[in-house]
Amino acid sequence: MDHGRVNPACTLDSQGLSGLGTVYYNLVEPALVQAAVSRGEGRLGIGGAFLVSTGQFTGRSPKDKFVVRTPLVEKTIWWENNPPMTPDAFDRLHADMLAHMKGRDYFVQDLYAGADPANRLDVRMVTELAWHNLFIRHVLRRPARADLDSFVPQWTVINCPSFKADPARHGCRTETVIAMNFDRKLILIGNTAYAGENKKSVFTLLNYLLPEKGIMPMHCSANHAPGDPNDVAVFFGLSGTGKTTLSADPGRILIGDDEHGWSDNGTFNFEGGCYAKTINLSPEAEPEIYATTHRFATVVENMVYDPDTLALDYTDSSLTENTRCAYPLDYISNASATGLGGHPKNIIMLTCDAFGVLPPIARLTPAQAMYHFLSGFTAKTAGTERGVTEPTPTFSTCFGAPFMPRRPEIYGQLLQEKIREFGATCWLVNTGWTGGAYGTGRRMPIKATRALLTAALDGSLNGVAFRKDPNFGFEVPVAVPGVDTDLLDPRGTWADASAYDAQAAKLVGMFSKNFAQYVAHIDDEVKAAAIG
Repeated sequence: MDHGRVNPACTLDSQGLSGLGTVYYNLVEPALVQAAVSRGEGRLGIGGAFLVSTGQFTGRSPKDKFVVRTPLVEKTIWWENNPPMTPDAFDRLHADMLAHMKGRDYFVQDLYAGADPANRLDVRMVTELAWHNLFIRHVLRRPARADLDSFVPQWTVINCPSFKADPARHGCRTETVIAMNFDRKLILIGNTAYAGENKKSVFTLLNYLLPEKGIMPMHCSANHAPGDPNDVAVFFGLSGTGKTTLSADPGRILIGDDEHGWSDNGTFNFEGGCYAKTINLSPEAEPEIYATTHRFATVVENMVYDPDTLALDYTDSSLTENTRCAYPLDYISNASATGLGGHPKNIIMLTCDAFGVLPPIARLTPAQAMYHFLSGFTAKTAGTERGVTEPTPTFSTCFGAPFMPRRPEIYGQLLQEKIREFGATCWLVNTGWTGGAYGTGRRMPIKATRALLTAALDGSLNGVAFRKDPNFGFEVPVAVPGVDTDLLDPRGTWADASAYDAQAAKLVGMFSKNFAQYVAHIDDEVKAAAIG
């Protein structure tokens, strides 16, 4: 097998990673699939997709993620959300991991994090698993082959699933560890084969670095109008709110499905691919994503399949609910070739309100947008987790707390400033329940949600009459062509209006209690926008 293309002045040996077995640099898809299959890492599926199980870990391990505490970052890391590791413990971890790696084969990908050349990060991914190299080659952005001859990484990520950390020796919690050292520009990942740790470690890194340049990093999907890259919409939302589904509008151009930056030049995708959930995926509802699961080199992760026919079972969650596939953006027909767009014209914050209180759409002021951005609200429903017997609120600040190395207000203020400077219109969209809470009401009709989003994005929604919501203070349209008017007033959809009022008061109290942690760090305008 070809050992691949690399800057001869920047091999792993030059970085102090010597004594390894064979190192394969920047292999392309056929070679990586061949290596993964021959090494027994998974199976070749229908259409050439690569089928793999990640073993014990089928999701991220956020409690095992650490930042090395040094004077460089001491005053800027949100330590309550990012457990510290001492420099000495990291040095021992690094030395022990390198000793473990001796004599073993490794795969290297030199990649860009960010579609904007002025603001990208040059990242080297060193992986023990060939399929991890394939995954990250899909998910980040690939330099031209000729550019690899002069590629010099700014940061390096080493992922070694066979290495087990020693909590007592390495200052971590368990044998699994994700450790980020800003002084040494190095991330170490051990004892987990879940591929998402690779991409989210880079996202966390960008979330720290970009605000210093006045760039807003966003855990969001984004699209733009056909022929008009300046008509951009971004979609914030936690898992289960419809972020990927609603942004993958065949009538618009997909910039990306998960991570973006907002600079003075506009919007840019951090990534070059997608990492989509596949549980209950159907060719009718999401035909393009469904089709990728049968394309060559797509990584299909933790899906159950027939051992003889290799047919995928999209409904089987026996391994995990978090079944996924990773593929390059060009597998989606309406994807942007550049990953670039103008300044967001519309910002949509998605929530799945299982309490049945929030309207299907509401218009937010910049201060209200910061309030809901810092809140990051959605709800778990009964039966989704053991012990959950009624709707349970989930507040994940900035719609991505596990990836936020700085305090939430830093991101909230950046978003607020950019909304004001570039005039974006902000919307809160509820894809959850109406006519009652989960178990009594019904799910918000997807047809109505799409119609309201279309009206918001084409500007027609700004021309209708609005009322002020008595619970949250935002503006709610009174009537929208093509949408059942009754849906727009959630109180009127309940059989018992007094029961709605009690539920609304309960939810307002939950918001207020959660937001108390930010009050000391925000301006008076946002305080005034806060409820309760």
